[in-house]
Amino acid sequence: MNFTRWSARLPGTQRRAAARAEHPVTTTDRRSEGSVPAARAEQLADARPVPAVDELPVREVLDRVPALVALVHGSGHRLAYVNDAYTAAFGARPCGEPAAETLPELRDLGLLPLLDQALRSGKPRTLKSRKAPDGRHYTFTCTPAAEDNGEGAVLIFATDVTDHAEAAERLRASERRQRETAVTLQRSLLPQELEEPDDLRIAATYQPGGTEAAVGGDWYDVITLGGGRTALVIGDVMGRGVRAAAVMGQLRTAVRAYARLDLPPHEVLQLLDGLAMEIDANQIATCVYAIHDPNEGRLVYASAGHLPILVRDDNGTVLRADEPTGPPLGTGGWMHASGSIPLGPGSTAVLYTDGLVERRNEDLDEGIAALERALAGATGTPQVVCDRLVRSAGVTADHDDDVAVLVLQHPARTGPDSELFRNAALELLGGVEAAPRARAFASGVLTSWRFPADLHDLGVLAASELVANSLQHGIPPMRLRLRRTDRRLIIEVTDGDDHLPRRRRAEPGDESGRGIAIVATIASHWGSRRTPGGGKAVWCEFVLPKPTE
Repeated sequence: MNFTRWSARLPGTQRRAAARAEHPVTTTDRRSEGSVPAARAEQLADARPVPAVDELPVREVLDRVPALVALVHGSGHRLAYVNDAYTAAFGARPCGEPAAETLPELRDLGLLPLLDQALRSGKPRTLKSRKAPDGRHYTFTCTPAAEDNGEGAVLIFATDVTDHAEAAERLRASERRQRETAVTLQRSLLPQELEEPDDLRIAATYQPGGTEAAVGGDWYDVITLGGGRTALVIGDVMGRGVRAAAVMGQLRTAVRAYARLDLPPHEVLQLLDGLAMEIDANQIATCVYAIHDPNEGRLVYASAGHLPILVRDDNGTVLRADEPTGPPLGTGGWMHASGSIPLGPGSTAVLYTDGLVERRNEDLDEGIAALERALAGATGTPQVVCDRLVRSAGVTADHDDDVAVLVLQHPARTGPDSELFRNAALELLGGVEAAPRARAFASGVLTSWRFPADLHDLGVLAASELVANSLQHGIPPMRLRLRRTDRRLIIEVTDGDDHLPRRRRAEPGDESGRGIAIVATIASHWGSRRTPGGGKAVWCEFVLPKPTE
């Protein structure tokens, strides 16, 4: 192929040649004017004219460029030319043969269809950063060109981008390591094993976002409060990466500490709100904190900007706990409030983060409504329900956001199992006869529940001391409640005074102050809390011996 004639057909070549013919460049001999020294004039006279770009030999230029250049022509892409750089990279190539045979490296890189596209469309086509057989990365550009005989040709130009490709791979490897670090931190901060309350069956799942999404700050937790009550929490720290996971870990630790105070849900969120501002004033988090009391059959909760709890009752009806909801943690200046939703025997509740229901180009309420429909038809164990909800939401390994789901069930006890979960309560009217009546009531109940003699006596003693403490320091209304589960005996006394008792050392001459100390000594655990309507509850529990086989 004549490269000089071929270059003359490149766009702009004929136009620039015509312009030079119309306006020839003339040089003026200014030596007579005396403005140029004689030595300089001799140099100018001997200097050769610099050729224009259009006059340069094309083949000589292409042979010297460091990029890989090849020229193919015709529909069969027969090889017409390869430059020295191409030969150095892939070896000598015979001209006149189809590219599919003589340029196997282009075939293996999938470049042949690109040649067809460039030839048909008359427009350049580019294939970015492909690894060639020589181990280096190239970006290939296929540019159509016309030949003298009218047959189409394609100029293949390959730029070495190995340094860029290796830098990009190092960056991707660094991002993978950072993501793995964040995932490891996130999972280590989540509970490794969920606590198992007596009255609830619980399962949870956490799935980080896909490889293109940084790990967020989703978390959940289950905390047994004593007295048969259970705290459940789920939250989402806004942001991504290690920082969000670290803030999540601090909030989760704080929730467990505040939960030990046995405060109402809205007071726990109030404390968390102030802590979140201290941790990072620029980072906020949503959270739901809920408490389940089997005696009440309700889930009492408070929400800081989080998505509503969903509850399916034993009839299959799904309820949404919409109110009350305050702003996210870390905003400050808001008084949170507690609400409640029924959670009786046979009910299932779901707490979740926005990754389960939020989708691009879709209203959030539509995602929650879809989750309600999925929950209405999801039956089985909590883990089965959890897995079905995640699948129904279309969550996969490459999901673009973290997902955390917490499912809890309050089983309906039937048959022999119901004998292991019993309740008994006595209203205390006060007066000197209240203590003997309480002891007689506790003795009768524990006998009917067929407890061993030693546990029977300890239970009666604990009930007597708690009632005596309430009669001395509390005010009506008063109630004694006994509850048994398959694992423990719980004794609780409530009254109308909100002053919480504390354990103290009684001196030998003191006539009082030993009741709580006695209860703390004989019971497995004891505690107290303020009740929502005013007043307090003091409780203790005994671990039941495991049945012998």
